[in-house]
Amino acid sequence: MPVTYLRNLPALAMAAISATGVLATAPGAAADGLAGAYLAGRAATYESDFSAAADYYTRALVRDPANPLLMENVVFAQLAQGRMKQAIPVAARLWGVGARSQVANIVMMGGYVLSEDYQTILDRDREMHQIHPLVDGLLDAWAQMGVGSVDEAIKVFDRLAEDEALRPFALYHKALALASAGNYGGAEALFAADEGQLSRLSRRAALARIEIQSQLAENEMALATLAAAFGTGSDPALDDIRARLEAGEALGFSIASTPANGIAEVFFTLAAVMNGEAANDFVLMYARMAAALSPDHIDALLLSAELLDQLGRYELSIATYKQVPQDHPEYYAAEMGRAEALRRAAKPDAAAEVLGQLVQDYPTLPQVSISLGDLLRQQEDYAGAVAAYDAALSNMPAESGSRWFLLYARGISYERLKQWPKAEADFRASLELRPDSPQVLNYLGYSLIEKEDKLDEALGMIERAVAARPESGYIVDSLGWVLYRLGRYSEAVGQMERAVELMPVDPVVNDHLGDVYWAVGRLREAEFQWKRALSFIRSGEGDGEADPERIRSKLELGLDAVLEQEGAAPLQVANDG
Repeated sequence: MPVTYLRNLPALAMAAISATGVLATAPGAAADGLAGAYLAGRAATYESDFSAAADYYTRALVRDPANPLLMENVVFAQLAQGRMKQAIPVAARLWGVGARSQVANIVMMGGYVLSEDYQTILDRDREMHQIHPLVDGLLDAWAQMGVGSVDEAIKVFDRLAEDEALRPFALYHKALALASAGNYGGAEALFAADEGQLSRLSRRAALARIEIQSQLAENEMALATLAAAFGTGSDPALDDIRARLEAGEALGFSIASTPANGIAEVFFTLAAVMNGEAANDFVLMYARMAAALSPDHIDALLLSAELLDQLGRYELSIATYKQVPQDHPEYYAAEMGRAEALRRAAKPDAAAEVLGQLVQDYPTLPQVSISLGDLLRQQEDYAGAVAAYDAALSNMPAESGSRWFLLYARGISYERLKQWPKAEADFRASLELRPDSPQVLNYLGYSLIEKEDKLDEALGMIERAVAARPESGYIVDSLGWVLYRLGRYSEAVGQMERAVELMPVDPVVNDHLGDVYWAVGRLREAEFQWKRALSFIRSGEGDGEADPERIRSKLELGLDAVLEQEGAAPLQVANDG
């Protein structure tokens, strides 16, 4: 069974979201000249520009140093950037004024962990300084480990496990704590219970069990766990573990070897559980804290970078990805993420450079070449895309479930290069692997329509595609267009009108509807649609399908005259009799 993060804590996630003070409003912020800095800080926070938010809120705080909500926003903005040293003093001031703040509590707990002051964590006011039910309980347990009270820690883990919702996470951390204390047998017993359910909690849980089994000199068992959790697919980090186990090496226990690492794993556990369920900036608090407490926690760095990418903070995301050392097995994953962030930051050349270097470093990994091919295809470098897809296909197992899509993508590239025989061969090979793929059926069918080749077959393909995706404007447009090409103009009208309903501002679809209206004698309506199509083509742009000059010619001369000028066959209604 594949490893997946458990998603059974919706109530806890919602409690966490409602408890956070992020984006809080400071009632007195507009007074005493604070309005400018405060409003700028709010705008920056709304845009997830954490650096600017920290700057503006700090300026406002200078004018109103006792304002707890300004402090809270400064703490959050600094933590979101990964700047713990700057966040801790302001969080301490929040505690000093007796304010309740979840983000301040997170930062203060992190500060005590970094200074190894676990007793203060145990002595904290649990009502004032609560973070989250799961975090608070696990924090107590790991703090007990920090002061050397292993037995007390186990008691706390066991109490937490009595709550059904918290049980898997309590047992996971109990296993980690036992392993950190050298009790690998006890840790493996927990992982082995319930047919290994605990090791399926997350990727890291599976890796923790593999390390524990290796410490028990059970590398064959560890290899079996690796195969069961991740299959046989190629991944540099997993390949490294597999190779070391096969060589008989004893893997070190790295997931939570110290109390500080254990507490980092607490924050990462909650971040992983809520990723995709809670707001990205909220999840980022936990991921950033995990990375701050354990600089070697590469998964926390990768999650932080991914969240920053999703928040649109591309430069910060790119910088976070670059923190992964080049000699680390997860460097591959970091560089793949960095390339995607560069692409989304409108830096395709830089993204291509990163992927090009990865192809050299990992020439047999299909995913790298696929990503490069997709990027080059988006940049209309179709020859480069074909080369990248060739490399991916040559390194991909014949039985791979992704092969059909690669053939489809390479077929698109060939078609754009006007190498139609190769394109058609790829599309048909893709359909052999995925016969009912609406994308491939539509693309091949539409291409055949444009080439006025095998029109009946094209119609059948597109009808199947529409049946699979009736709400796709592109595919419905294709059906209307093939009917038009077949001279079945009256039937084409309804399909083209439906396509325009689905894609009202697409120039190609509106242009097509204009042609169909002209073909059935609705000339005024045809002219209206052509004018609409022109209005949707951005200045200086156009392609073979929505050529503004051709549309203007149709408006001036009519479709019949344009077809005659082009040497095309005249409009002719199909004879169904």
